[in-house]
Amino acid sequence: MGARIEVENLRIVAGDVGLVHDISFTVEPGQVLALIGESGSGKTTIALALMGYARRGCRIASGRVRVGEVDVLTLAESGKRALRGRKIAYIAQSAAASFNPSRRLLDQVVEPALLHGVLERAAAERKAIALFRELALPDAETIGQRYPHEVSGGQLQRLMAAMALIADPDVVIFDEPTTALDVTTQVEVLAAFRRAMRERGVSAIYVSHDLAVVAQMADSILVLRHGRMRECASTVQILASPADDYTRSLLAASRIGERAPDVSAQPSAMPLLEVTALSAGYGRVRDGKCEHPVLEDVEIQLYAGQAIGVIGESGSGKSTLARCIAGLIAPAAGTIRFGGHPLPATLAQRDRETLRRVQIVFQHADTALNPAHTVAKILERPLAFFHDMDANARRRRVAELLDLVKLPATLAERSCVGLSGGQKQRVNLARALAAQPDLILCDEVTSALDPVVAAAILDLICELRREVKASYLFISHDMHSVRAVCDAIVVMRYGRKLAQIAREDYARGPHHPYYEQLARSVPELRTGWLDEVLAARPAPTGVFVP
Repeated sequence: MGARIEVENLRIVAGDVGLVHDISFTVEPGQVLALIGESGSGKTTIALALMGYARRGCRIASGRVRVGEVDVLTLAESGKRALRGRKIAYIAQSAAASFNPSRRLLDQVVEPALLHGVLERAAAERKAIALFRELALPDAETIGQRYPHEVSGGQLQRLMAAMALIADPDVVIFDEPTTALDVTTQVEVLAAFRRAMRERGVSAIYVSHDLAVVAQMADSILVLRHGRMRECASTVQILASPADDYTRSLLAASRIGERAPDVSAQPSAMPLLEVTALSAGYGRVRDGKCEHPVLEDVEIQLYAGQAIGVIGESGSGKSTLARCIAGLIAPAAGTIRFGGHPLPATLAQRDRETLRRVQIVFQHADTALNPAHTVAKILERPLAFFHDMDANARRRRVAELLDLVKLPATLAERSCVGLSGGQKQRVNLARALAAQPDLILCDEVTSALDPVVAAAILDLICELRREVKASYLFISHDMHSVRAVCDAIVVMRYGRKLAQIAREDYARGPHHPYYEQLARSVPELRTGWLDEVLAARPAPTGVFVP
């Protein structure tokens, strides 16, 4: 059974700076409370405090946290460790930064059940496989034998969910758990989460910037800004009649991606980027075929000033396509031409000017940015490498870049360790912009951002297209974001290009059946949407038998 959660006057500080100010709330057993707010509002900081944990440099200054009969903040460290993973499970935002790259996935998933003595090894493995099926993971019987780098980002996130659920906790903290998932997989994962909570009576805290997802999961919503509570009410009330101006702005920003971009690219005679019969994958290559193929015979043309979106489920080859173009993965077959010339297959073969002209913004900012460096050092490196700027010019340009991505100049001297997920992703984007590239490969660049900041980034991308004429390959599982930015959408599945749909045809149909399935799976900002979608789908199997 779930446990009652009581938080009273919680205050968390970093040195002399207050991060969370006198937060109080209650969650009844079996209920779900969503924490909503912009990046840096304190959502994750509050959620972690339920386990008696504060990030490095932070301190729980005062307040009370009670989970069931346990007064968490009074426990010794040994008591808190016994609580974490057994009574309270945590599903982090970035699975890529949470898994050990040197250990097989199954060994890591079963670890909580073994450490806390919940199950023996054989039973834990059977339960893990059942959870893999329930969470719609492919090859449930064997995926656990792979290493973290051998699965997609979305698959890794679901494996982390299996790790959290394997010990049957009373409370689950969901910290942006569907951020890395495509929309079709997200529906199944959300359904699995909700079934698990309802059937086991689990209490939950759901941290998210996606109000449409929250509408399907949460019984009530607590809106935060700058570490202070702005509003707390039932989900139905928040969506229908928000009382606070900031809540209303979040709702408006959540709908902004539904608009069409006000940018029109005039195709030149020759494509800026031309991908022809591209195949790529992992393992040995024989006769142009990979042992483990990821891409097969993909063709794309992108013109100067144009933006093309690439959508598809996790594992469809979207990120592999971007990495081939960026020179991080050598194709097994096919050609990539850039500016009318063959693009060297690897980074080592490309000259400095080619490196400058093609930049990539990675999906996981946690692993893309050096935690030992300040923001200024991260941004100054491409300025010195590509533009030979002196120290004074670099400092001025760093301030301009931070302003461009809606970050204060005061962050320049801070380490990335102390930044929120959304702030890290904006630094990630600013680093690519520092090179002044002709082509930017955007791999899920808004997935970690709250609606207000995501809308600003989408506006920024459109603005850059107008003023700088940069071109974009925009990879995303968010249909609204792709439609808001792109002139056309490429639909991929199982490593193949299924269709390409121009902006003027977005609202027309019928399109490829898989595109229609993706469109139907985009969460809507109302309660009950998930139930309607699931009613037309068979429920996944995977019941665990001890």
